[in-house]
Amino acid sequence: MYFAKLQNVPTSPRKMRLVADMIRGMEVNRALGVLKFSSKEASARVEKLLRSAIANWEQKNERKAENGELFVTKVFVDGGAMLKRMRPAPQGRGYRVRKRSNHVTLFVDSKNTNDNQN
Repeated sequence: MYFAKLQNVPTSPRKMRLVADMIRGMEVNRALGVLKFSSKEASARVEKLLRSAIANWEQKNERKAENGELFVTKVFVDGGAMLKRMRPAPQGRGYRVRKRSNHVTLFVDSKNTNDNQN
């Protein structure tokens, strides 16, 4: 199993999970297509991360990935550090603004190695 990590992405984890859910379990070329034409801002970051995971697989196996060979096996999004800011509010109060970030971990693997393990 080969993976790539993206840390401290300045997007809320909830928005990133919407993109991660779109590609989970998909074949990598199809997933790249889905991410390329998605209107979500987070999809550009996940696309770059997926390309990195594919490159890691190719580097370790010393060959190019063929069509239909690699799949996105796992994707998960964890909450990262939160920047806490104050925003002026009426009557001398201050509202807290939480600027969230997240960490994305993406695993790719070929189907046949998954069959051998089970």
